[in-house]
Amino acid sequence: MINKVKEFVTEQTQALAGQAQKLGKAPVETAREAAVKSAAGIKSLKDPIRALARSGVKLTAISQGTAQSLIELQAEMVTTALTEAADQLERAARANNVLELARDQADVLKATRDRIVSDISQAVTIFKDAGGDVRKVATHTYESVTGKGKAAPAAAKKKTKAAARKKGKRPARKAPARKK
Repeated sequence: MINKVKEFVTEQTQALAGQAQKLGKAPVETAREAAVKSAAGIKSLKDPIRALARSGVKLTAISQGTAQSLIELQAEMVTTALTEAADQLERAARANNVLELARDQADVLKATRDRIVSDISQAVTIFKDAGGDVRKVATHTYESVTGKGKAAPAAAKKKTKAAARKKGKRPARKAPARKK
């Protein structure tokens, strides 16, 4: 979009320079031509601006959905933590001796660790899904504004298995010997 705007500004600057020369020769005709070109330039920006506005709405919906999912996850995490804390206190009150209490605490710690890993996995999934949605919106907006097909990713060199093995077998670079 920025490049398109830069191109537009460059074209307008060149057109204005030509118009200034014509203005001295035929002011009314030159003014009419300038007005027609300006109107065409303004009309040509209508579709890109609409595409950007639509993408802004889509991005807002994505961010709101992501925030909602994260808030729901947080509420679930807090509720689960409170429930587990209450259960832990009840087990501690029912424990007959210190050994039984220690075993219960070990079980609770394992369950807590598993719950935390699950919660983190859910949060990562929420962000990953949001990132994919943002990528889709950005790609679609790029295609709409530029009129080009899919955005071509930068050409990356693919390593073959042989090249990867060669790189792995190179000797390590040694530091220069210290002088005493």
